[in-house]
Amino acid sequence: MINTQNILSKCDHTLLSQAATWEQIKKICDEGMQYKTASVCIPPSYVKQAKEYVGANLAICTVIGFPNGYNTTEVKVFETKDAIAKGADEIDMVINIGMLRQGLDEQVCDEIKQIKAACGDKILKVIIETCLLTEEEKIRMCKIVTKAGADYIKTSTGFSTAGATREDVKLMRENVGENVKVKAAGGISGLQDAQDFIDLGADRLGTSRVVKAVQGIEGKGY
Repeated sequence: MINTQNILSKCDHTLLSQAATWEQIKKICDEGMQYKTASVCIPPSYVKQAKEYVGANLAICTVIGFPNGYNTTEVKVFETKDAIAKGADEIDMVINIGMLRQGLDEQVCDEIKQIKAACGDKILKVIIETCLLTEEEKIRMCKIVTKAGADYIKTSTGFSTAGATREDVKLMRENVGENVKVKAAGGISGLQDAQDFIDLGADRLGTSRVVKAVQGIEGKGY
C-alpha cells in the first residue's frame, strides 16, 4: 500500500539541471516545504540563497565533485567546506570511479573519510554511479563506504547512462554495514516506483517526479 506522506518524507526533491535558475530553485524549495520532503538537492551555487530563503523549515542538500567524480580530493574537500559554510545540511559526493576500477580502494576510502571529516555533523551520501560498475565493484564500494563512516551510499547521479535499479538497491542493502543507509536516485518515475524502492530498503529517494505525481493527483481531485 502506498503511503504518500511517508514517501515524500524520504524524498530529496531534486533540481540539478545546468540551466536551473533561481526562480526554479525557489519553486522546488516552496514545494519541499509544502510537501515536507526530506530535503531539496540543488547546485552548490544556490545553497546560500536557498538556505536564507527556507531557514530552518527545510534541509538543503548539495552535490560535490558532480557529476563525474574525478576532481582532486583537495577540490572536493574545499567544495564541501564551502557548501557547509553557506548553509548546506547534507552533502552528496561522487566517488572517483577510475580510482575504484584501478583497485585503489584505500585511496577511495581515504577521500570519503576526508570529505566526511569536512562535513562534521552534517550528513554525507556517497554516489557510486552503479551503472558504470560491475557487481563486484558495487560490493567493494559498499564495504568502502561502510569503512569510511559515511551516512549513506547512493546509486546514481542521474547524469550517466542509467539510474537506480531495484537489483542495485537490494544488493546495496545486503552489503553495507548496519550504520549505512541507502539512497536510490535517477529514473524514479512516480509513487509506485518510489514505494518499490522503499520496500527494497531505500531510506532516501533522489527524484523530482514524486512531488509532480502528488500534484497530479491533487489536480485530478483524487
